[in-house]
Amino acid sequence: MAAHMSPFHYDAWFDLVPLALIEFNEHGRVLRANSALSATLGYATPAGTHLADCPPAMQRLCGWDAPLTLLTLGPEDPPLHAHVIQPRHQGSAAKLCSQVWAQAESDSSQPTRFLCAIKEHSVQAEDVEATAHITSDADAAPVPEMGQLLHELSTILESTPAGIAYLRNGRLVRCNQRFERMLGLMPGSIVGQGIVALEGLDPRIDQLISEVSASIRTQGHYESEIELSKPGELARWYALSVRLIGPGPQPSETIAVLTDITHTRSQQAQLEALGRDRNLQADRMRAILDSVFVGIVTLDDRGIAWMNQSARRMFAGNLSDFLGHPLSTVATPDLDHPFRLTDYLDDLRDGQSHTFECQVVGRDGRVFWVVGNAVVTYGEANQRHVTYALLDIDRRREAEAQSAEAQATLQRIIEMAPMAIHLVDARNLHLIQANQTAAEFMAVDLHTAIGQPPEVLYGPERGKLLRADMQAALNEAHMVHREYKVPSKTNGHLVWDVNYLPLVGDDDNTDQLLIVATDVTAQRAAEQARLEAAIAQREMLVREVHHRIKNNLQGVAGLLQQIAARKPEVAPAIAEVVGQVQAIAQVYGLQVGSGGPLRLRSVVDAIASSVQRTFGRTISVLVDGAHVDDWQLPEAESIPIALSLNELLTNALKHGPGSTPIQCTVQANDTAVRINIRNPGYLKEGFSVDRVPGGVSGLGLVRALLPRRSARLTVTQDGAYVLTSVDLAPPGIKLAPPQQTQAQHESTGRQTTLWPQ
Repeated sequence: MAAHMSPFHYDAWFDLVPLALIEFNEHGRVLRANSALSATLGYATPAGTHLADCPPAMQRLCGWDAPLTLLTLGPEDPPLHAHVIQPRHQGSAAKLCSQVWAQAESDSSQPTRFLCAIKEHSVQAEDVEATAHITSDADAAPVPEMGQLLHELSTILESTPAGIAYLRNGRLVRCNQRFERMLGLMPGSIVGQGIVALEGLDPRIDQLISEVSASIRTQGHYESEIELSKPGELARWYALSVRLIGPGPQPSETIAVLTDITHTRSQQAQLEALGRDRNLQADRMRAILDSVFVGIVTLDDRGIAWMNQSARRMFAGNLSDFLGHPLSTVATPDLDHPFRLTDYLDDLRDGQSHTFECQVVGRDGRVFWVVGNAVVTYGEANQRHVTYALLDIDRRREAEAQSAEAQATLQRIIEMAPMAIHLVDARNLHLIQANQTAAEFMAVDLHTAIGQPPEVLYGPERGKLLRADMQAALNEAHMVHREYKVPSKTNGHLVWDVNYLPLVGDDDNTDQLLIVATDVTAQRAAEQARLEAAIAQREMLVREVHHRIKNNLQGVAGLLQQIAARKPEVAPAIAEVVGQVQAIAQVYGLQVGSGGPLRLRSVVDAIASSVQRTFGRTISVLVDGAHVDDWQLPEAESIPIALSLNELLTNALKHGPGSTPIQCTVQANDTAVRINIRNPGYLKEGFSVDRVPGGVSGLGLVRALLPRRSARLTVTQDGAYVLTSVDLAPPGIKLAPPQQTQAQHESTGRQTTLWPQ
């Protein structure tokens, strides 16, 4: 019958099997028994009966006489075998043999079930003799309470976490499953064998058996810790305890107990490692503390316990010189010295510190200042320890004194400086600090100015302007330069050169704004005087140059006229050239007396006069418009327009027969200027000024000279007259700005006129 036999689902089938069958669970409770079993045993075993209440023969056949072995039986294990001699009628006997299987359970939470099959065999004489100790149910019937006790003890042994084995005369009689698992054995494989069966499992077990045997013979017990390894698993540690029980000089009965102490050993190893790490950490910490520049001193209830290298150098001694001494040994004679009066330590809790500053005397006699912290900690048994961290601040105090002296010197320099220096809060632009010169810039009393905003210091309008400049400097995060012209009650105006410099604090945020203002009134006046002198000198030189150019051009015109007189054949051509030279000379002549761009009306009058003198014929110049005198010619356009007017007037005189005066009219408004030249005559049929080819004289020259982007030439027939018009517009001409006071020269920054409060 297979060990993985499934449960019987039908009682009818179970009863029909001719083989005696009984099914029970791990608690010894009978689940069912068939009729063949009752016929074989001669009595019935109803469901619900406990095996402990059954006859000894029944218990042996079911394996209940050795519950530890039975409970280790698994579904995959071979069946347990047992046999008993059962008496029959008329003195005969029968040999009953049994096999017990453990059944596989789908639900691990349910008790394990066992199936026992019993067969009857003929009895041989040796069978009766071998099993003479139980020949019937009557001669060895146990007390029911003993069976229950055996069951309870077996349950306790199997549930204990320790491995327990009972040995008699060196043979393993019983053991729980955990004992076998600890040794890496199959359940039930060692029961009934001698202790020598354990040899060969592990060399350490062989040595252990020898040690146990010797100790049991001499002392009656053995205690040890062993390490065992199972194939494919990590080694585990066990505590082994073997004790002799019962009387007698020879070890007849012994109990062996194995306890898994792997976790304990692991924890112990971890604690040992932590202890080693703690010692390493302490050494490392002391090495680190020896490398810092702060003096570290530790005190216990006896005095100084340890100090680092910095403290030893500070106190000018070795550790042995200070061990056990109070810290006051390096204190000055002051009675209230922090090393001498330590009442402040009594109020400190664990981890709290107290900061102090005092003088210390080294063993070399050097007296110096230190700043320190005293930290209180509590160790084992609530023992208090005090650790002092000391920093030599002698140099810092010297530096502070030097800094204070430098600060005072700087403050004196600031007060005596001719510059207005004041400091402003970057958040609200309120005045923080200012020197006496700044009071002149603000025009307020310095004692009442501190803490005031710009609107109070400078007045509403001026304060609004300065606030905008301050905010611009803060927003741009770099220095901003401005120049202001402030009305003065005595000197007209004062010019202040001002720099705004944002100051960045330790947190990289701008927290203050430095304002430095310098009175540059005299400097600007000197610069203006130098500028005006330079401009006057330049204008004088330009006028001189223009005058000389005009004279030279007139000299050239005279030479050309002499050539024309000697050579009449070229006189007409030379006359045109002379007119052009005279026109250019007129422009330079006008520039001699001008301080800027030429007025258009002056150029027209000059050119008309020159042409009139050349040809001896009257030219009538008329002007019309409110802005006729305000239009100017840029320097680059003056000569081309002058030559164009010369050609047009000359052309009108040539083609206007008779002695009728030539009319030249200048019409102006606020956007453009039109010059009309009117002379008697007629244009050719189909004449167009756009078809006039370019040349060096006449309309061709005019078309070439007039600026195309700002000038337009038209020639039309107006009755018996020819009307020539020239339209001029910006940028070929420009309208002169209204007369105004010349602005003061700005050399640096931006100059703003500030009004009085």
